[in-house]
Amino acid sequence: MSEWNKLIPKPRSVFLRVKCQKCGNEQLLFSNAVNTITCNVCGVTLAEPSGGRAKINGEVLSVLE
Repeated sequence: MSEWNKLIPKPRSVFLRVKCQKCGNEQLLFSNAVNTITCNVCGVTLAEPSGGRAKINGEVLSVLE
């Protein structure tokens, strides 16, 4: 392990590809969202803030690091 890896920690937050349960639209979300995120197509709530990690109301398809 190099010195830089010890000095600079990796972030714990990630981007998520989430599928809407109602219409099937796929959308990218931030795991620590501070605002309510709605689907761009049908308007259903996909993520709600909860003080840390957001509460995801859809199907998480992949995690982007």
